Amino acid sequence: MKKCAIAVLVLMASICLLGQAFATDYYVATTGSDSNPGTLAEPWATLQHAVESIAPGDTIIVRQGTYVGCRINQAYSVSGTPENPCVLKAEEGASVVIDGPGPLNKQNSCIELEGIDGVEMTDWVIEGLEVTGGGYAGIDVRVGRRHVLRNNYCHDNDSLGIFMAHVYYPTVEYNECSYNASSHGIYLSNSGDYATVVGNFSHHNGKSGVQFNGDERYRPGDGVMSFNTIEDNVLCENSLASGGGAFNFDGMSDSIVRNNLLYNNHSMGITLFAIDGAEGSSRNKIYNNTILMAPGSYQVIRIPSSKGKTPDPTDNLIKNNILYTPDSADICIMAWGPGALVAGGSDYNAVTNTFSVDDGKTKISLAEWQSYGFDSHSFIATPEELFVDPANDDYHLKAGSPAIDAGTTLAEVTDDLDGVARPQSSAYDIGCYEAVSGPVPPAADFSGNPTSGYAPLTVAFTDLSSGNPTSWDWSFGDTGTSTAQNPSHDY
Repeated sequence: MKKCAIAVLVLMASICLLGQAFATDYYVATTGSDSNPGTLAEPWATLQHAVESIAPGDTIIVRQGTYVGCRINQAYSVSGTPENPCVLKAEEGASVVIDGPGPLNKQNSCIELEGIDGVEMTDWVIEGLEVTGGGYAGIDVRVGRRHVLRNNYCHDNDSLGIFMAHVYYPTVEYNECSYNASSHGIYLSNSGDYATVVGNFSHHNGKSGVQFNGDERYRPGDGVMSFNTIEDNVLCENSLASGGGAFNFDGMSDSIVRNNLLYNNHSMGITLFAIDGAEGSSRNKIYNNTILMAPGSYQVIRIPSSKGKTPDPTDNLIKNNILYTPDSADICIMAWGPGALVAGGSDYNAVTNTFSVDDGKTKISLAEWQSYGFDSHSFIATPEELFVDPANDDYHLKAGSPAIDAGTTLAEVTDDLDGVARPQSSAYDIGCYEAVSGPVPPAADFSGNPTSGYAPLTVAFTDLSSGNPTSWDWSFGDTGTSTAQNPSHDY
């Protein structure tokens, strides 16, 4: 067991009550009525009435209980703005279940946020909801920008957990998507660019854990999804119904995929390709991921030739990754040809011993793969050599792991999946975790709820810090202090 030093954590907390002078919190409860004013004492009853009734900057707080979903578009609702988003969220600590589509829903999904007639909806936040029973998706977002889906649990929907189409600058963070029967946990499609997909747990889905699909058939858009950041996600036990990579990237380019943990997925690990996209996934950076395939699976990383007239994937980079398949017949990296990668652009990886440079027609060894100029600093290693406890899915690097200090410095990767700074010693470690020889220094983080309103206002603070702090010293910005882990303060 690691020794832990006593960590003293100082959290400085302050809150601004003037930034949204006219923002209002409204409430929905199973005991409410839509003829009520939507206050805490007299809440509304339905999500649909709530989303039709608020203004930019307002927050809908849903109290404990089970509800049907809602449809948010220009016919019923307003857009938010970057400074004043519209928020639909569960009450802090409440279990809020959305168990099916609402009466106005058109896509057979539980929550639908959709621009219509080509006009975008913008700046909605959907947070903290359990969403299940959708005939299509749990949360379904189309034609918009800057929407945020955060801390939702989307499970047991007929097709998808989260679906997006033609959405630009979305943030999909810290959601759990599981047991969505026939398709993907998280599916972003149709030319939407600048997505941030971070900290999600996607598992036991019928197809991919996360899919990006440029899909040039559906306009407007260029058929390529570009400039995305995909990091700190954990994907396991996906592709239970059919094929597809745990990360499936069809026409996704100029993006970074870093610090992700993929294990026990049943088809492929990361695929960079084009079937529907306007170009093969190109110029992507696959950095510091840990990928271990299930027995009977296929390629760990697959970069095949494209179909028809679509350009093949080119100029991708694969560095500082752990890439493992348990079956010697399976392929560690499969490329359609050397041009699938930047010259010398696959390197500093821990790998298995089977590769292909002709779309999988011929299997070659690491030594033969290196003759093409790839992976000159890479090495073959097993999970038992690399990890603390692979049998129980602990993929942190153990003492003496050959992945420690074996990577190259990557400016785009400054920490690991746990938030530990890289490097911890003389060089970067390989994989999604950086080995730490001593106690992890605490990193301060917290949330407050609510974050705006009229005085007097009671704000509940929640400690979100990493590094196992053992004591707290809060300063609330108005001479108030506390030593509790999760204090409340009256402003």
